[in-house]
Amino acid sequence: MTGRRLWVPARLRPGDRVAVVAPSGPVDPVRLARGRQVLTEIGLDVVVMPRVLNRRGHLAGSDAGRAADLQEAWCDPDVRAVVCARGGYGATRLLDLLDWPAMGAARPKILLGSSDVTALHQAFAVRLGVASCFGPMPACETLADAEGPEPASLAHLCSSLFAMDMPAPVAGGQVIVRGHAEGPLTGGNLSLLAALCGTPYAMRAQGRIVLLEDVGEDPYRVDRMLTQLLQAGCLNGALGVALGSWVGCGDPMGVLVERLAPLGVPMIAGLPIGHGSPQFTAWLGADAVIDTESCSLTCLFRDPATAL
Repeated sequence: MTGRRLWVPARLRPGDRVAVVAPSGPVDPVRLARGRQVLTEIGLDVVVMPRVLNRRGHLAGSDAGRAADLQEAWCDPDVRAVVCARGGYGATRLLDLLDWPAMGAARPKILLGSSDVTALHQAFAVRLGVASCFGPMPACETLADAEGPEPASLAHLCSSLFAMDMPAPVAGGQVIVRGHAEGPLTGGNLSLLAALCGTPYAMRAQGRIVLLEDVGEDPYRVDRMLTQLLQAGCLNGALGVALGSWVGCGDPMGVLVERLAPLGVPMIAGLPIGHGSPQFTAWLGADAVIDTESCSLTCLFRDPATAL
């Protein structure tokens, strides 16, 4: 990924077909039905791939089956976006099973997902050169709660997905290092980024803004994973750091500041991106801006036929 910009797929229009896949953990059918209805109500033609409700232990079916659904959805010319039902665990197991040349021959489209889907975001960037969407998923609480989707999260997702809108800046709660940074956004879930160290899909922050978030990790584990990224050189040359949510992580801010502030780049925290509610959307691979005056992260868009 270093030194090249990613192709930002064309954003959606009402009536576009999107395919739901399950690359990671098993999917709750009740939540999936609610989330599918939400996507339908915002104007999308939603198809659910045939193996989404499969289950094999802690996975949504076999590795081969999950990879097949993902590849078929990506290569279908009628599908304009591939939407991951949920995270959990298992996306890294698919990376050696996908036919990357076949997927590279298909028209680029939106990949939406977060958490464990970070592995796919990294792989699609490296193998396909495609930017992708880090945001809420249809079989997760943010969109599929029994009381309805969280309104701010849904609104921001729509403005990020649809061509007629521009996503609003995502406001954080704390400025750690002042300054202004602009460049392509990379990163995602810290646990997955640490797990990808030493693989072809390791994050390279050179010339990029880094987004980091996690869930259910004690501060000492956050420290260990940050140290791994630093020692592996994954954070070398970063332009800025944007810290998302740290749900169930105790109080990791001391560790985050200690390990990341010495990078000497603009750094903000408290962005509602990652886990919890609200859960806003970020385009990994698209240009973004950190503005510490407003303590915000803004994703930018250009004509996909030109710059990216």
